[in-house]
Amino acid sequence: MSAKVAHLTTVHHPLDPRIYYKQCQSLNKAGYDVTLIAPEANEHISEDELQTITITKHNNKFKRMIFSSLELYKRAKQLKADYYHFHDPELLPVAWLLKNKHNTVIYDIHEDYETAMLQKEYLPKPLRRVVAKTFKLVEKLFSRKMEKVIAEKYYKEKYQTGQDILNYPIISERILNKEILGNTKTNKLLYTGNVTLERGALHHAELPIIDEQVEMHFVGYCRKPFAEQIKEIAGDHASRIYFKGIDEYVPKDEIEDAYMQDDWLAGVAIFPPTEHYVKKELTKFFEYMAAGLPIICSNFEKWDEFILKHNCGITVDPDHPDEIKQAIETLRNKPEYARQLAENGRKAVLDGLHWGVEENKLIKWYEEIKPHK
Repeated sequence: MSAKVAHLTTVHHPLDPRIYYKQCQSLNKAGYDVTLIAPEANEHISEDELQTITITKHNNKFKRMIFSSLELYKRAKQLKADYYHFHDPELLPVAWLLKNKHNTVIYDIHEDYETAMLQKEYLPKPLRRVVAKTFKLVEKLFSRKMEKVIAEKYYKEKYQTGQDILNYPIISERILNKEILGNTKTNKLLYTGNVTLERGALHHAELPIIDEQVEMHFVGYCRKPFAEQIKEIAGDHASRIYFKGIDEYVPKDEIEDAYMQDDWLAGVAIFPPTEHYVKKELTKFFEYMAAGLPIICSNFEKWDEFILKHNCGITVDPDHPDEIKQAIETLRNKPEYARQLAENGRKAVLDGLHWGVEENKLIKWYEEIKPHK
């Protein structure tokens, strides 16, 4: 019989790319009996593609941590899975309860949670460091007998035993068939992913002010009040800011539709410096590269090294508008250079920075950690 795998989340959308499209579908394709337990959503998931169990979605964080976790625990325990692979740190107690000598429990570390907590706006600033340190102790206690998988290279600094299964993109045929134009007739800049303060939204809001020809397009979830704040910052230039995803999840296919447009000048990630992001290789970097977009991003040391290594974009000081404007003008006025950056980025992705490589690692690792009956 096929080994039974349960992927568990109370936080992520059931169509989360890392969980659903990458790990669950890859394991399913490899012959594992995979079930996903995730919050209910508007999008329909075909049972022909993957077995799914939906749990009640609670928008209130504390209700979710209690009631969603309890509901998930009951459903997960009924499965009697060989592998329990969970994706949210708040599920550490649930995973600890599910662990026994006959199964393997996997803690999937999507983020550097300790530093992420230092940025949580809903926590009073004096409490953040206390909460982060407390979490670290609780995490260590609950996860002692669990396998760990990390989504980012630098997490190895904190999780030395973690198996890296990096969050590289799935490269679709239509993305690869998209021609790289080095387009000079466009002034459209693209940002994909959740639109938040720490992910540079306010810097991106200023781009139409910095360059009066630029259009700024956000494709990803954004709370309506925050979208209005972004428009206010743009002021008289707000008509050149566009959103797809105000108060709604944007599925992977729709983000890919955005990448398929052939008139982007660049993909942007001009983030403010925070401990959480300065060492992180963003998933959107690899997606921009696969789609044939030059990158304009902040000049953090690790990002500088990445962009220089692959020669796929331009880094800028996020607090220096003149540098940002110069980067935009360089791509606009030097089409061959822009095209070369785009081609370099796509080549780097094809040479190994894609999910196919990580998929093979995942399947091999699952075999190595299989439970002994």
